[in-house]
Amino acid sequence: MRCRYCGQEIPEGMLYCEACGHEVRIVPDYNPLDDMLTEQVKVSIDGNGDDYLVYDDATFQTRATSARRTTGRTSTGRTGRTNTGRTRAGNTGRTAGRGNTDRMRTSRGNTDRMRTSRGATGYIDSREERRRQVEKKKARLRKKRRKVLLVLALIIAAIAGICFFIYKNSYAGIVRAGYKAISTQEYGRAEECFKRAISKNSDKADAYAGLADAYVRQDDLNSAEAMYADAIAKHRKNAGIYEACIKFYLKTEQPLKIPVLLDDADESITEELAEYVVDRPKYSLDSEETYDDVQQLTLTCEGMPMYYTTDGSDPTLKSQKYTEPIQIGEGETTVKAFAVNKDGVPSLMVEKIYVVEFPIEEAPAISPSTGQYEEAVEIEIKVPDGYEAYYTTNGEDPTTASKKYTGPIDMPEGETLFKAVLVNAGGRLSGITTRNYVLDKGE
Repeated sequence: MRCRYCGQEIPEGMLYCEACGHEVRIVPDYNPLDDMLTEQVKVSIDGNGDDYLVYDDATFQTRATSARRTTGRTSTGRTGRTNTGRTRAGNTGRTAGRGNTDRMRTSRGNTDRMRTSRGATGYIDSREERRRQVEKKKARLRKKRRKVLLVLALIIAAIAGICFFIYKNSYAGIVRAGYKAISTQEYGRAEECFKRAISKNSDKADAYAGLADAYVRQDDLNSAEAMYADAIAKHRKNAGIYEACIKFYLKTEQPLKIPVLLDDADESITEELAEYVVDRPKYSLDSEETYDDVQQLTLTCEGMPMYYTTDGSDPTLKSQKYTEPIQIGEGETTVKAFAVNKDGVPSLMVEKIYVVEFPIEEAPAISPSTGQYEEAVEIEIKVPDGYEAYYTTNGEDPTTASKKYTGPIDMPEGETLFKAVLVNAGGRLSGITTRNYVLDKGE
């Protein structure tokens, strides 16, 4: 159906035109003027005079009036012409027709004015009706919108509930519950959550880290370390678990265990965790060689700090920090050292044993020489710098357990087999010198 005012197509069911706003009239308005106008034309044609309508804003009134107030003018003018013999049947018809036409025009003018006046009132009513229809439509839309929003809210709430349930029973949800239990110091509950998460997915490192944290909070480092050892044994190529274990060692101040852990790892692991692999210190001396003099050992490791010991014990971060070359003296010296990167991760320890042997005297010089003496004579041993001397007078070979020579010795009376040996700072013994003395003082 099209709008009778603007011609716009109106969808079925609409009560007004969306283009111009006019109301759709399903039942045409009844206009009594149409019937009156038809009757007026009919009367005029029959020659019985005609009536026309006068529209008042408040009411309709029908007034019987002469169809033409100028009857005299028409009758006289046209009668005169008829009397002159110019009146014919056709003229009479035209005269009647013109009169009728004039009356119809007058009636139509009145009708148009009535319609105009009624149109003004109808337009006001139509606008009010449209306003009411629009308000009703808005109310329906608001009600519909509220229903839609309510349904959407219920759907969203249901989806949220389902998602929460799924998340709560997921790996991430269980791990989160474990950490929440730690925050409230429910360590038993935390252990249960993390172990459940591990059973759900043993490849992820988050649950292992959480379980280790629960153990640490209870000062149970052994259980945490054992847990990681078991996990790594089952997942030799899982870099995430290795990294979680490394962080555990750093957190618990056990960094020296990190290089040992990585030293036993697969090559793919050390490549992926390269930031935790630290180069070892380099030694300037070859430990396979035996030196005959004091040596200076230099350690280098790309500017990283290094810690070392020379007494055979394992170094720690509290051991001597390397700042200058290490003095290697006579004897056997064991040097152990490691480097530490900027994150506090140490390298593997390097251990080397150095041997320095000074040239040693073949045997000590002893005076007097072997012989028979009638008077007491002092026995002297020449002791070079860096040596000590030991001796015996009973013929046994001297050792460091024998009597230490501190000065001249009175020759014993009778026959004496005197033996002496030199010992350097490194504990090396020289050859043994033997003297046979016979002291016979006589009478």
